[in-house]
Amino acid sequence: LDAALDAGHAVLAGGGSALDAVEAAARALEDSPRFNAGHGAVFDAEGRHELDASVMEGHTRRAGAVAGLTTIRNPVSLARAVMEHSPHVMLIGAGAEAFADTRDDIERVPNAYFDTDHRRRELEQAQARERADADGAGDLKGKYFGTIGAVALDAEGRIATATSTGGMTNKRWGRVGDTPLVGAGTWADERCGISGTGWGEFFIRCAVAHDIAARVEYRGDTLQAAADEVILRTVPELGGDGGAIALDREGNVVMSFNTSGMYRGWIRPDGTRGTAIFRE
Repeated sequence: LDAALDAGHAVLAGGGSALDAVEAAARALEDSPRFNAGHGAVFDAEGRHELDASVMEGHTRRAGAVAGLTTIRNPVSLARAVMEHSPHVMLIGAGAEAFADTRDDIERVPNAYFDTDHRRRELEQAQARERADADGAGDLKGKYFGTIGAVALDAEGRIATATSTGGMTNKRWGRVGDTPLVGAGTWADERCGISGTGWGEFFIRCAVAHDIAARVEYRGDTLQAAADEVILRTVPELGGDGGAIALDREGNVVMSFNTSGMYRGWIRPDGTRGTAIFRE
């Protein structure tokens, strides 16, 4: 977490953009085997990896997203390339990778690059549970973790957000969660930016990231109040769980979650910083 904070903060300290900062932070987390994104992503039911990511720039509302990637080392960078170098917002699967072939700055890797031993053990455990209890196969609560996200505010007052994930362990049928869906797992506008992590199906159904921002814009809620209302009430009432990190244009940092913990870190405008896992 500190390495990701350092990567993003170095960009901002050098006068760089919020977009550059969130990409740098997200790439650091994708390259770490400790998170469910990039190297360290979970395995799907076929023992492979399918990766999703998105980015959004608040002051322009530009966005880029990718889903179902199998050979892109840093999905967040391809999501940004979709935003900046294509007329589209979202590309998936083979088409997204064909687009990556047009970009010299997108690094390709074999699918096995994303493997880690502990994620393989998680797959084996999940499949054993599935065989033992077919009736419980639909209960996904708590069976995901590690989706990464970053939100930044730069010296020009611009906000950007990035989110990246390997999805859910043992996923099948090309399942895609909220991470690459603008408004569900990722959102940025001129007022605030939000990145979500959790049970993606519920974040999609609740349009979590946009709902938080809408409460700030339309109702005048503080970012903290808006995030708490959505994360602590709306999502759990439907049976989902998870959390979100958020930042507004005044530099207020919000990290709301309804689980026992959420890996998180922050650097505030005054330079104070910290990391946390569980509730303090």
